Amino acid sequence: MNYPWHLYVMGFIYVMGGIMHFIKPKAYMRIMPQYLPNHKLLVQLSGIAEIILGIGICIPATKNYAIYGIVLMLAVFLLVHFYMISSKKASAGFPRWLLLLRLPLQLVLMYWAYSYIQL
Repeated sequence: MNYPWHLYVMGFIYVMGGIMHFIKPKAYMRIMPQYLPNHKLLVQLSGIAEIILGIGICIPATKNYAIYGIVLMLAVFLLVHFYMISSKKASAGFPRWLLLLRLPLQLVLMYWAYSYIQL
């Protein structure tokens, strides 16, 4: 089955995002909420999850599972977005308005992934 090109773009974005967890792990550990344990392991696991889900969305047999995984992963990542809003250190110098804008963007990304379930 030929999927629309933008589904592959989505897969590529998640694979690259996952790879970045290993290239720049300190950037991701910095934004981890303090109440979560073992930041390094969580950053690595989330990077692996993004890579696997990004690849999985491009494979017909795993596409729908990957989509549900992406939606769930993005929901969990909301914890990080709220933490970045509430912590000056975790905000990484980004303006508050930009951090607030990421919240609805996260919902858009969830919808974008979910919209491929019907293919």
